Amino acid sequence: MIRQFIQKNWFYLLVLLFALVFPVFSPSRYVFHIVIYCCIFSIATLSFNLILGYTGQASLAHGGFFGIGAYAVALMTLKGGLNFWLALLLASLISAFIGFLIGLPTLRTKGSYFAISTLCFGVIVYIVAGAWIGFTGGYTGLRRIPPPTPITLPLVGQISFTTPTAQYYLVLAFLLFTLWAMHRIVFSLQGYSFIAIRNNENLAEAVGINTFKNKLLSFVVSNFFVGMAGGLYVGIMRTVDPTTASYTTTFNYLIFLLIGGVATLAGPVIGAFGVFALLEYLHALGHYRMVLFGALLVVVIIYLPRGVMGGLTTLRAKVDVYYQQRKDGAQRAIKG
Repeated sequence: MIRQFIQKNWFYLLVLLFALVFPVFSPSRYVFHIVIYCCIFSIATLSFNLILGYTGQASLAHGGFFGIGAYAVALMTLKGGLNFWLALLLASLISAFIGFLIGLPTLRTKGSYFAISTLCFGVIVYIVAGAWIGFTGGYTGLRRIPPPTPITLPLVGQISFTTPTAQYYLVLAFLLFTLWAMHRIVFSLQGYSFIAIRNNENLAEAVGINTFKNKLLSFVVSNFFVGMAGGLYVGIMRTVDPTTASYTTTFNYLIFLLIGGVATLAGPVIGAFGVFALLEYLHALGHYRMVLFGALLVVVIIYLPRGVMGGLTTLRAKVDVYYQQRKDGAQRAIKG
């Protein structure tokens, strides 16, 4: 059984092994920060994938909920003096609860109406974050936010999250937890209900699935995880401003998801790492980098409409068919 698991998932296990030993290669502080950013954005994109990719609801408030989680942690630790871990949990729950309140009216709409209503909420979050100077710091934002509280582990001792290595392992642990949670959700009866709603909402209702409650649950869970990502972002970067909650953040996650592959677990991670790293690599081109990136994006969407993971799945299927045909041909030649 273990051997079959390794044979089936050997590539993902190699990626996990590389991720665990990554700090051994002693990359620069800049590279560490890029990878840490990518891990946090992967968590946010995975949560976006749950509501959009698996449930089929185009929520455009994801950046707003990311900002809610970020500001909640910042305010509770900076002004409230709370422990970071308690603040992170509360911020995730606050994001989920606000998502519940917003989802009650908006999820009764469908299609573009739902997308526009959630986009409006995201814009409201951005405006409030910039206008409420006495509470959020206005467009200047909040600075000198306390880092994650040190923890003590058996056989390891106290871990302080002030070094790039410790911060990397922290966000990696949360990314792995998010992947595990999404896998458990997607491949459960609840996940199959989400997929049924995505495929045909009317048919799902006809077979007895409560589509509204399931969409609301998916929306709430998605916002819990993106709020958690926002809280992690603040704990690592120790600063937050309204751009964190802007609608451009939502569209960044959408691009990550489309390029990586919608309705796949690896796609959001591939998209977040690939796109963000590419944008940083092209940073020296200044404003021209967006022109080049836009051209690359168009090419990917045309030739890989299902994203990188969809393209890899198609390629793997063709390779399997090719080798099966060769095997069948060899067997016929032997018999002949």
